[in-house]
Amino acid sequence: MRGSIQKRSKGSWRLVFDLDRDQGGKRRQKTVTFKGNKKDAEAELSRLIAEFENGGFVEPTKLSLSEFLEYWLENHAAPSVSAKTMERYEDICRHHLIPALGNRLLQKLTSTEIQAYYTEARKSGRRLGEGGLADRTVLHHHRILRSALKQALTHRLINFNPTDAVKAPRPENKEIAAINEAQTAVLLAAARETTIYIPILLAVTTGLRRGEVLALRWKDISLDSGILTVNQTLEQTRGGVRAKAPKTKSSRRSVTIPDVAMGDLREHRRTVAERCLRLGMGWDDEALICARYDGQPRSPHAFSRAFDKLVARTDIPRITFHGLRHSHATQMLRVGVHPKVAQERLGHSTIATTLDLYSHVTKSMQQDAAEQIDATLRHAFSKHSENKN
Repeated sequence: MRGSIQKRSKGSWRLVFDLDRDQGGKRRQKTVTFKGNKKDAEAELSRLIAEFENGGFVEPTKLSLSEFLEYWLENHAAPSVSAKTMERYEDICRHHLIPALGNRLLQKLTSTEIQAYYTEARKSGRRLGEGGLADRTVLHHHRILRSALKQALTHRLINFNPTDAVKAPRPENKEIAAINEAQTAVLLAAARETTIYIPILLAVTTGLRRGEVLALRWKDISLDSGILTVNQTLEQTRGGVRAKAPKTKSSRRSVTIPDVAMGDLREHRRTVAERCLRLGMGWDDEALICARYDGQPRSPHAFSRAFDKLVARTDIPRITFHGLRHSHATQMLRVGVHPKVAQERLGHSTIATTLDLYSHVTKSMQQDAAEQIDATLRHAFSKHSENKN
């Protein structure tokens, strides 16, 4: 590879070296301005040539982080994530990352600047009101910025990812509120005469997520075998409510419904069938089980607000609808259901996820295990003593 040094003024040099030819075979060169003495300029030229030949040279660009994040959102994030996730990405980029760091040149962004942003966000990063963002929220910011800059590295717009040298927040895993069997009975009794009874019943007996419950169709459930299949989920975005495929392969699963729920589900089907008959409509297996009275999908947000109001009228601990999923998992593990079975019912990708989320339950199960082993061994010791005598 050829290169040359041209003196511009005192202490300033123009370094010129060849790049790969363009698609038409035309010669391309790169010019870099260097300040220093001639010996240092020669060393810098040699370094740039070696860097280019080893694939590490990145052509200087005036592209700002703001411009690149907008490009990344449109061309990389949008085609690969759900509409709801995309809204979250846009909010974090446009309301947090770009205002704080967007005016920096992409190639000039440093790990110290990113680290300082995380520190400031945790102190005073809230858009509405005063105070900082939670560690978990800042971690989301870090993951999005890291993903975007990884793409910039792939495109050779930068020669290293500055987030690699940043210490991201490590939020503590908070134990999600759950209710026991007695409190579950109180909740179901309070919900029985409301329009949200069936989705609550399904959640506490199957552990389905809110979107999975609200997206269940009559074709997804067999009232003969007592098995439902999760084939889709409902999400709410700024554009409205829509059904989409489960996010992961493990989320698409079959779950056996406990007998305690089957009677109410059959009764609910009869009620819906009679309503269709009165309205002169035929039965539709594609219809949602937990739809509004007019058959339209429930708004997940409005549903959660109705659930919160219901819980507030009872004396059970405050719990979110998602907490019913954790209640189901906790109750399963406490009665000795194998964690592998719990993993499959909950749709976790690995058993490690289940064990990590419910480590507080498995810790309490250690005492039960020790007592069972103790009883078994004592019985064996006793039998051995009797045989010896």
